[in-house]
Amino acid sequence: MARSRSGLGRGLGALIPSSEKTDFKDESSVDRERGTAEVPVEFIAPNPWQPRGSISEETLQELAASIREHGLIQPLIVVRTSSEDPLTGEAEYQLIAGERRWQAAKLAGLTAVPVIIKDATPQEMLELALVENLQRADLNPLEEALGYRQLMDEFGLTQEQVAERVGKSRAAVANAVRLLRLPDAVKTKLVGLEISEGHARALLALEDENSQVEALEIVLKKGLNVRQTEDLVRNMVRRKTSETPVLPPPRALSPEEKALEDEFRQALGTKVQLVRGKAGSGRLVIQFYSEEELQTIYEVMVRGSNND
Repeated sequence: MARSRSGLGRGLGALIPSSEKTDFKDESSVDRERGTAEVPVEFIAPNPWQPRGSISEETLQELAASIREHGLIQPLIVVRTSSEDPLTGEAEYQLIAGERRWQAAKLAGLTAVPVIIKDATPQEMLELALVENLQRADLNPLEEALGYRQLMDEFGLTQEQVAERVGKSRAAVANAVRLLRLPDAVKTKLVGLEISEGHARALLALEDENSQVEALEIVLKKGLNVRQTEDLVRNMVRRKTSETPVLPPPRALSPEEKALEDEFRQALGTKVQLVRGKAGSGRLVIQFYSEEELQTIYEVMVRGSNND
């Protein structure tokens, strides 16, 4: 399904400032008009906060062929690294944005690539990688959702703050993150483009994973579109609700029954609830809050009766 490339309020340059340092070993490699420099590809380490999970070999080969023919037209964005940084080893720069172009450039045999050097924190590196991939529609829905979740979990951003940073609406970020709650079977079909984001969001209306997988199988078997999937889910929810038995309200306990409930509670050493229905029926609900309490209840009820 084609995905919209619009709606991003910020470009890459708006997120972090350019580095004012230009102390390259070879000053002739600096293009002062474009603000870029040529850096050997082996001097660059990948971005550890890159949200993209994988790049298809076919896509890399196509881009590498284009780079061999026309060169790398758009520079990569990098940040200088510390020599003590264990993530980069001996690399002098760490990639912020341009993972696919960097990989394709190496595949094309380039020994150096044009770069723009920025000053960026780890949070800004993740934001930049997200924005670039979103602008290019390069992320699948789950990679996008994981990027948002990472910004929230690792850097303490709210959904509103994430939305502002990447130029999306809060609702769009919230809907994306909700996809992470889907079972693996649904996620696999979503990444494989066998269903769309619309299908996946419709399945989220079902409360349990078994129902979601059941609905997924029907969608795939019948080739349902998003609207039909929404109708299917509504029917499943309606059917499940109608099949759920409605229990009558419990009858108030008599003083004798309350006393009996207290005796159960004292004997078992935990919370006990006596629920009475009609014609002498009812149920006894025994609570326990640890494995030790369960073992104690077992000792009293089972072993105690066997000893008698």
